[in-house]
Amino acid sequence: MLKVLLRKQLAEVFRSFFYDAKKNKMRSKAAIVCWFFFYTVLMIGILGGIFTMLSMSLCGPLAEAGMGWLYFLLISIIAIFLGAFGSVFNTYSGLYLGKDNDLLLSLPIPVQTIITARLMNVYLMGTMYSAAVLLPALIIYWVEVCASAVCVLCGMLLFLNVTLIVLLLSCLLGWAVARISLRLKNKSFITVLAALVFIAAYYYLYFKANDLIKDIILNAQTYGSRIMGSAYLLFQFGRIGEGNIASAAAFLAVLAVLLALTRLVLSRTFLGIASSGGSIGKTRYVEKQARQRSVFGALLAKELARFTSSPNYMLNCGLGLLLLPALGILLLIKGSEVFGILERFFADRPGTAAVLFCSALCLFSSMNSMAVPSVSLEGKSLWLPLSLPVRPQTVLRAKLAMQLVLTSIPVVFAAVCAAFTVPSPFPVRLLVCLMPAVFTVFSAAFGTAIGTRMPLLSWTSEIVPIKQSGATLIVLFGTWVIGAAFAGLWFLAGWRIGAGLFLLLSSCLLAAVTLFLLRWLDTCGSRIFTGLSA
Repeated sequence: MLKVLLRKQLAEVFRSFFYDAKKNKMRSKAAIVCWFFFYTVLMIGILGGIFTMLSMSLCGPLAEAGMGWLYFLLISIIAIFLGAFGSVFNTYSGLYLGKDNDLLLSLPIPVQTIITARLMNVYLMGTMYSAAVLLPALIIYWVEVCASAVCVLCGMLLFLNVTLIVLLLSCLLGWAVARISLRLKNKSFITVLAALVFIAAYYYLYFKANDLIKDIILNAQTYGSRIMGSAYLLFQFGRIGEGNIASAAAFLAVLAVLLALTRLVLSRTFLGIASSGGSIGKTRYVEKQARQRSVFGALLAKELARFTSSPNYMLNCGLGLLLLPALGILLLIKGSEVFGILERFFADRPGTAAVLFCSALCLFSSMNSMAVPSVSLEGKSLWLPLSLPVRPQTVLRAKLAMQLVLTSIPVVFAAVCAAFTVPSPFPVRLLVCLMPAVFTVFSAAFGTAIGTRMPLLSWTSEIVPIKQSGATLIVLFGTWVIGAAFAGLWFLAGWRIGAGLFLLLSSCLLAAVTLFLLRWLDTCGSRIFTGLSA
């Protein structure tokens, strides 16, 4: 039974390799092999290659300085962080709040068997991520420094210790996420916030990686002395990789005790968390007068509610909502300096700074593509809006307006911030605000039109129409190309007529195309939308 449950857990983790959510059917054997081959290349070739290069840059200098333990400590910390983060959400959904908890608990299966299978699944997932970091580091150390039997044995014990620490952290963090999740009414914004924090931390570390590596190599003795003095346990942990069997055995014994305690706590709290449906507060009925909305207002509210209820929808289609205000604030702080440099660099083409900013703002605003998957997200419930006594034009306009409502204010804010700082005449500053606003309307109309023309309604996971559909790809790259084309046309010939006239003609052209798209949505698009239920 344990083997069957473990296979079930692993099948859930790699479900997308066997099942095509876009076509709602199983993949062919060749496709399954290709997906696993791609995943292997990703984990071993790309991720493993990155940490192989990191290990090669650290191993030699630190080993020559007699700081091999610091090398193993740094690599182990990275492996623990990556392993814990890679498996914590699998722990949350697989160990505590699995969708099949009720079914498994209703079967004649011991609870201890269910817990053991899920712990093994968490351990295997954490080990997979940790191995991509730690195994290349061990091999490089054995090749360049020492490959004695004691070093190889202690290297394996270090790997075992790291994976057990990852398992403990995954269980602890997964438990914390599960407990918090049960008490939250709206989990979408918390999920989005956590993802954004991780993305910001990732890019910060990515851009600072070279400086951090150089600093560690140049100041290895200083950092080593501090660790040995104030964090002696970390020093002993790093010594495991150098061949210290006593440290390896001590840490392994402590981790074994902690794992036993963890399993004991899990066995006592698993049923309480797994069978919990969340905290349901008692509410007192208070009579209120319902506020009547117009048909369009009700449809728009429904689209906004759909957007804010899905973390995938917000992260993939609404990133510009954060980047646009950040761009505006950055322009208020550094805009005069940046625009001054651009004007001096392109002194033979006055107005380049204003045109380049408009092009950049168009690229930023195109990151908001809420309207593109809105038709596809109706899915099997498409019959609901089509069965209402509402014109299809109104439904499509509500989907378009949802993107306009969310995008227009950040775009205008960033454009106004640029207008205050760009060194251009007043008419050009007005056009700096006008052109991005027109492009925002065009982008929403273009996304709605393509989403209506190329719907994907047979999905089983919402990430498919949001991120993997052809309509999303066309709109994303199409708007990028159009935004970049304005900058290209300016350098090609637009500078000859001046920034003001160029921006005015560009705005008029965009407005004309936007009016055509709006007319198409009211006529052909509405007929296509009505026929989707057939």
